[in-house]
Amino acid sequence: MQKNTESALTVRQMNWDDIRYFIELSRQGSLSATARVLNVEHSTVARRIGGLEAATGLRLFDRMARGWMLTQEGETLLKQARRMEAEALGFGRAALGVGAVSGRVRVSAPPAVAAHFLVPRLTAFHQRWPGISLELIGENREADLNRREADIAVRFDRPVTPGLAARPLITFEFGLYAREEWLAGDEATWQFLGYDESLSQTPQQRWLESLAGNRSFSLRSNDLNVLFQACREGYGVAVLPHFLGEGAPELVPVPHLPCPVSRTAWLVIHPDVRRSPRVEAVADALRSLVSDYK
Repeated sequence: MQKNTESALTVRQMNWDDIRYFIELSRQGSLSATARVLNVEHSTVARRIGGLEAATGLRLFDRMARGWMLTQEGETLLKQARRMEAEALGFGRAALGVGAVSGRVRVSAPPAVAAHFLVPRLTAFHQRWPGISLELIGENREADLNRREADIAVRFDRPVTPGLAARPLITFEFGLYAREEWLAGDEATWQFLGYDESLSQTPQQRWLESLAGNRSFSLRSNDLNVLFQACREGYGVAVLPHFLGEGAPELVPVPHLPCPVSRTAWLVIHPDVRRSPRVEAVADALRSLVSDYK
């Protein structure tokens, strides 16, 4: 009886937030990587895990030279911890769904789309909904909507994760752009600006590689903003969405080499979050602000 009582006391004294550190460390495999994800010091991660191990009376990780590896006991508890995480995230989404038309809404979008397409069109939305604090995250990766990394995502690839609601938002057309001095010269001497290997399979990059042939690339990047700025500075010829190319007075299109690529951007929302009045207000605004774009 004494042993059971002590166990119950230990469980009641457990810091439930330590479980969040336990889950993330199991994903990342190292203190430093986990600390970066959680935006804390690596010593904080170690202290949290030590506290959880003390509360449970179990060794959850083996401290190996190549990283922190789950023990058999840790593997067993991880399944339950993940269920707890899913329930907690579901609770957060449900709470958001009964909120008012005020508060924070996080929107994840490709950096160039966020900076050069969405921001210039958001003034009217801010004037209509001054109580909504919009957090616009420019990122190429896909934010995990199930884990509330964002409330709304704008993506160029239709999501395959079950349960997410997605609808086409807008289709962007592309074209070749450069400064006038490039177009006045011999096409055989053109140099190009394109994506690096991480984005080499995007449709516009595949088309550009085919067009370039044996001609060289003067600059590659994983960021469309970098390619756009390089094109404006005269580094070479780039394939750009028209909303970028047409908005830069330094650049001129290449009409005799039309780009056949078009890409649809999808508006993606988790169904639980969609019931939130403020999230729905932002989603409606995104749909309406692109309606006049040709």
